Amino acid sequence: MPSLVINPYSEINSVAVIGNYVPRQCGIATFTADLVQALSAESTERACWTIAMNDQPEGYAYPNKVRFEINQKQLSEYRLAAEFLNINKADVVCLQHEYGIFGGPAGSHILKLLAALRMPVVTTLHTVLTKPADEYRTATKRLAELSDRLVVMSSTATETLHKVYGIDPAKISYIPHGIPDMPFVDPNYYKDQFDVTGKKLLLTFGLLSENKGIEYAIQALPKVIKKFPDIVYIILGATHPHVLKADGESYRLGLQQLVRKLNLEQHVIFKNRFVTLEELCEYLAATDVYITPYVGEAQVTSGTLAYAMGTGNPVVSTPYRYAVEMLAEGRGRLVPFKDPDAMADALIDILENDNERNAMRKLAYDYCRPSIWKQVARSYLRVFNEVKAERIRQPRSYRQSPLLVKDTAFKQELPELKLDHLLAMTDDTGLLQHANYTIPDRNEGYCTDDNARALIVAAEARHLLAEKPYRYERLCDLYLSFLQHAFDTKNGRFRNFMSYDRRWLENTGSEDSHGRALWGLGSAVALLNDGRQLPLASTLFKLALPAVEAFTSPRALAFTLIGIHAYLETFSGDSGVRRVRAILAERLFKRFTDHAKDDWPWLEDSLNYANARLPHALILSGQWMQRDDITSMGLKALEWLVGIQIDNGHFVPIGNHGWYTRGGAKARFDQQPLEAHATIDACVAAFKLTSERQWLNHAMSAYNWFLGHNDLNLPLYDAKTGGCRDGLQSDCVNQNQGAESTLAWLLSLSTLHGVSADEVLTILPEQTVAVGV
Repeated sequence: MPSLVINPYSEINSVAVIGNYVPRQCGIATFTADLVQALSAESTERACWTIAMNDQPEGYAYPNKVRFEINQKQLSEYRLAAEFLNINKADVVCLQHEYGIFGGPAGSHILKLLAALRMPVVTTLHTVLTKPADEYRTATKRLAELSDRLVVMSSTATETLHKVYGIDPAKISYIPHGIPDMPFVDPNYYKDQFDVTGKKLLLTFGLLSENKGIEYAIQALPKVIKKFPDIVYIILGATHPHVLKADGESYRLGLQQLVRKLNLEQHVIFKNRFVTLEELCEYLAATDVYITPYVGEAQVTSGTLAYAMGTGNPVVSTPYRYAVEMLAEGRGRLVPFKDPDAMADALIDILENDNERNAMRKLAYDYCRPSIWKQVARSYLRVFNEVKAERIRQPRSYRQSPLLVKDTAFKQELPELKLDHLLAMTDDTGLLQHANYTIPDRNEGYCTDDNARALIVAAEARHLLAEKPYRYERLCDLYLSFLQHAFDTKNGRFRNFMSYDRRWLENTGSEDSHGRALWGLGSAVALLNDGRQLPLASTLFKLALPAVEAFTSPRALAFTLIGIHAYLETFSGDSGVRRVRAILAERLFKRFTDHAKDDWPWLEDSLNYANARLPHALILSGQWMQRDDITSMGLKALEWLVGIQIDNGHFVPIGNHGWYTRGGAKARFDQQPLEAHATIDACVAAFKLTSERQWLNHAMSAYNWFLGHNDLNLPLYDAKTGGCRDGLQSDCVNQNQGAESTLAWLLSLSTLHGVSADEVLTILPEQTVAVGV
């Protein structure tokens, strides 16, 4: 076939760019906006627009270039965005990729969108990890499979993609980080605007966070000031919004205290704001030496460094990967990480040697001329035309969605987590136990095991919902405070029932309630990343754990083992907790082996409540203890249990009016939501262990029980309130929406959302339809 001649500027009529967008304050947003503007400037006839990622439900006041918005945590919105792109028939989609701006494990939600697209995809990688965890490695390889071309901004990134991820270099294009077209000027020209006339100006700019290493630059100043008493160091930029939400201004305050401690108040100026491009260019033009003192080597691109060099700034930097490449051949000076003395020496040497400093400025400026946005936009257009031509020559196989393959359990869209009823049931003490219809029943007060499970829901909500996190942080605080108050330090046990007037109704709660409290606390340790909450959750967990060694209730052991499993996901090296896990797992396993028969592989002569928690605990514990005998028993027991809870193709949990005694009749009603929840969790654990998709199908059967695929064909989930009705009776649904039922629904939905997100990573592409452009 003859080669296709490509006109680099006329083939592409419509480009859609996916990424963050201004006025959101982050580097990706600035990059995306600059790229869209540069592409638009190359032709007034070419449509160039944006799909913006939102990290808050209300979004931002975007300009007209933004045509669609995605709530980054809502997987369903990625599918809708793909439909929008396909309907609007963009010629090319250009994705700005950074793991943290997308939802799902390792930012994997975006893969669902890409898999459904019918046009070529060019992905710009803003981060390339050299030592990725497994899920990041998988996500990156899937991203490469779904992209027609990967764009990197450094040659070291190309090397890493080939050596670490096995990606063909022919699929990778190098395009430098774009910069504004700024003149090469004498720094003294702009200094009067910042009241630094006659002084030497050092500058660092960008959103503040601890990985910037600015404390090391500050510590270098006293030595520099001895040589150059007129030094001024401007630290320009607001604190990163996510850092601000998580930690407030603690990093900035620490830097300010360091300045005071070193008596540098006359030499260090903090500018705590997000500056315009025009202001930034003026600051850079006035700078004598630019500093990037980052503390880690992994960074493969830096817009701030590119901007500084593009203005002709001499640069002193630590040797992160992008800086090593950019500052080679005399274009800047590298110093070791976290070494203030070396940084001071480099600054002094550059400031003392005018000829070397001016030569460095010129080398940096000339090197970056191909990086001005006009040139970068043209490079992107060449790549866009190449991938479009390649699609014409060789149409690409695709499938509509990584979650719509024929054997997946997820053929239906999962609803969003809705916490309205949970919030209605929660007051300033904690979660109330019961409700009359949807109205909280204050006469029944509170209980510890409900508040423990509510803590899990609140912690999960922080990851699944894009609403402002303080709402769920407050809920975590509230439920965690209840557990702290419930714990009796004298006997190491939790109390369970509390009256509405805050009187404990017992000195010691049941073993099962204690186990549920440990389940909630262990899960909170795994889910919470808040420095305020994690210490209390882990401390309470450790204080309450020893009492379980004397317990005899098998369900208490199971609840505790599930909590231990979650706790060890964060503190895997805790040998004391690992020892308790071994003791409890062995004890529960022995109960099964001593009692189980071929026709009744169970640890007791009856099935009653929370049955699936028992094999669930064996599956989790056996897997991580590398005990195949324990996991085999768990899988065998769960398979048997699931089998006797399926009738006429739908889930029928053991009823609590009589339960099911060996040799007797199985109670059909009342069917309880906590049985469906326990079954979902256990089947998902079995799927994760075995990768056998039958377990997901069983989990979805239990899930659909909530939605009306049950004996009465009536839903228990109330889509209006977000709550769950209390059970399925022989002739009706119990209309009360108590805490336990609502928590069972919310926790079930959270589990399935997690599996749905994981599916994007685990399902490989299928060749189903050939699509060109």
